[in-house]
Amino acid sequence: MKTSALNKLGITIPIIQAPMAGTATPELAAAVSNAGALGSLGLGSSNTEQARRLIEKTMQLTSAPFNVNFFCHETPVSDPTRETVWLRYLAPLFDEFDTERPSSLHNPYTSFNDNPELLDLVLELKPAIVSFHFGLPSSNAIKQLKEAGIILMATATKLSEARAIEGAGLDFIVAQGWEAGGHRGIFDQHDKDRELTTFSLLTLLAEKSHLPVIAAGGIMNGTGIRAALRLGACAVQMGTAFVLCPESAANKAYRDALQSDKAFYTGLTPVISGRPARGIINRAHTDIDTPGRPILPDYPICYTATKALDKAAQERNNYDFAPHWAGQGAPLARAMPAAELVQQLQKEINENIN
Repeated sequence: MKTSALNKLGITIPIIQAPMAGTATPELAAAVSNAGALGSLGLGSSNTEQARRLIEKTMQLTSAPFNVNFFCHETPVSDPTRETVWLRYLAPLFDEFDTERPSSLHNPYTSFNDNPELLDLVLELKPAIVSFHFGLPSSNAIKQLKEAGIILMATATKLSEARAIEGAGLDFIVAQGWEAGGHRGIFDQHDKDRELTTFSLLTLLAEKSHLPVIAAGGIMNGTGIRAALRLGACAVQMGTAFVLCPESAANKAYRDALQSDKAFYTGLTPVISGRPARGIINRAHTDIDTPGRPILPDYPICYTATKALDKAAQERNNYDFAPHWAGQGAPLARAMPAAELVQQLQKEINENIN
């Protein structure tokens, strides 16, 4: 079954580089795919023209399969009163950087489900694999994508989401554990997170699902990959492991944080974007996500406030509010070209450890 799953993905090495919107680049995705694993582009925050440029650039750099990822989050509802209260709450932090807070907030990007142009783009360009986060596209979109010969994957954080993925007719489940960096892929943002670890979730889904399962969260080396494969995964998805590759878009501050003692301390917070996401702990976690804070604006409207604050801070060489997404395995990240990292991981997978 595992060999069949890898063949379906068009890869020889059971590694998928996580999409990582804003950090994964065409150069990173192509390098990973050219090395025999599966590269990915995170297009959840891209508009149609941006998505086109990124997909076409990746197609120029590799003839191997790669994955493009979209967000299927709920349509946000603007609440001017709630948003004004939130901006007022953040005002002292804007004042700290002598910057006027935004007068209002807006929706910075749309869900795949609210942008039919994205579906048209994918059907036109036909990337080999498309994956979804925060939920699923419509049954009609799934039907069209499958008729186009595109392999489909989606993230699950619990069994009910995995069953929804299977019931919708997708091909793979990405089992995202609590340890994973970046945004939790919970379908219903109002539902309680079950907080299942990667291996607990993987074991559950391998037993209860009929689809091949990809393990994601906290996996940083060959030892972790082999453990996931033994527990029933057909492959693993790794994000933080690839952030230090020179092909990623991570800036110096992000790279420095990931190579410092700060990497030992990651935490989940919803205040950056409006949805829970794991990153290196900073003042967003400690100074914004405090007891008694106001109700957050909807995701991703909330994001525009913290992006404005981060921009104001960075203009003064302060990175205390930068979203440095990272999983719990962050201290094990290695700085090396993506192809070399894939080769090293493959070597570690094949090593015999007593």
